[in-house]
Amino acid sequence: MIPLRRSGYSRESLGRYSERSLHSTYLGRYGGGSQCKDCMTRIPYATLIATIMCIVGVGVFCGTMYRGATLSALMFDQVFHLRLAWLEAVQLIFVVVGASMGALGLMILFVGCLATGATRHKVYRAWRARVGGRISCAVFMSITYVLQIAWLLMLCFLVIVTLIFTIFWSLCANTDVQNNKKCIDFKQFDFMFPNNTRPQDMEVCDTHEIKLFCKDYVERAEVMFILATVACLLVIISLIHYLMCLSANYAHIRDHEKFQELQELQYLQDP
Repeated sequence: MIPLRRSGYSRESLGRYSERSLHSTYLGRYGGGSQCKDCMTRIPYATLIATIMCIVGVGVFCGTMYRGATLSALMFDQVFHLRLAWLEAVQLIFVVVGASMGALGLMILFVGCLATGATRHKVYRAWRARVGGRISCAVFMSITYVLQIAWLLMLCFLVIVTLIFTIFWSLCANTDVQNNKKCIDFKQFDFMFPNNTRPQDMEVCDTHEIKLFCKDYVERAEVMFILATVACLLVIISLIHYLMCLSANYAHIRDHEKFQELQELQYLQDP
């Protein structure tokens, strides 16, 4: 038996004493399987599920938040006569966030594919490849951890916004507003309006304004923000899933050399 030294690992040594070279006849006779089975073992299912959850969650989040921000801007413009220019910048941010999260999910899926099954044995043979794999996993874990905190803050913001619009809808559902055409007074919330807002702009009295405020904007925006909150939860779950998958891939790449040595020793002793 030839002892396998840690410093002696290279492409040539691993190619000489690899699982495929030592047992190509054994695998072909008893367990080689079809190419379909071989491809199935190379798919990182956990990372794939997390990627699907992330893309679906980010897509729903960006779409609903974009629509919700548009309805909010129209509500403040046509009902309260306030022009909020920063909402247009927020809509652009949602588009950038969606594209960035989608690209991040695909990159993490690519790293997971490299660290799964027989692909890991081919890609991470050399010492430099294993170091690069560990560094890439560590970098993606750091990015995912920071994004996890950011999405948690976004979830808190969405819970507050959804609660505010739920209160607005409760005011619209009041019998005095529906039957007696009573004004919806927001003067007690004057601290939420700009300093130059007129007192009459803080009241929704006209029938047309009540319809715009309740039916056209608040009701639709509340549904959008509820869906955005659910999508944000889905993204957070996918990020947690990413952290677990990246941690497992980091451990697999780090211990690949030890596992390879144990497998080669076992195969050399196997009659």
